Amino acid sequence: MVIIATENTSLYAFRKYGDMVLRTAYSCCGCYAEAEDIAQEVFLYLHTKPVDFDDDEHMKAWLLRVAVNKCKNYKRSFRTSHTQPLEEENAGTYSMDTTDIEVRELISSIPQKYSEVIYLYYYEGYQIKEIGKILGKNPSTVNSLLQRGREKLKLELTEEKAPKKQGIMRRT
Repeated sequence: MVIIATENTSLYAFRKYGDMVLRTAYSCCGCYAEAEDIAQEVFLYLHTKPVDFDDDEHMKAWLLRVAVNKCKNYKRSFRTSHTQPLEEENAGTYSMDTTDIEVRELISSIPQKYSEVIYLYYYEGYQIKEIGKILGKNPSTVNSLLQRGREKLKLELTEEKAPKKQGIMRRT
């Protein structure tokens, strides 16, 4: 079934995949307000430049790809590289428990090439081949990124849990 681009395509996509795009953007950029802006840009882009899709999965993959690219653009922007973010309070409509927040913060603390693969695999449930298509990467590359990302997360978790030793130097 081919989905022909119409004025309602962006509205349909927003209703069906709006939360997923918002979660993806939040996972990539770590700021709820910026994630909302990025999600809005994704659907505005679809509305202004309609695309014909093969099916709903094709639409979903396209939306994720555009969201990830918009997040990359956001992270490369002058504003993010030259400013410090204010502490953000979680928006009331997007509530998560503290464990989930901590895990997402850890995921966002590792390099983006690992965090986007981990997010798509664990949070969105994509298989490695599907992630490869979405990101335009070879499946073996995606698998390597996933493994390295897991190792980086494990390292972050062990460093976080290990008590920090305060060395006292003695003169003898």
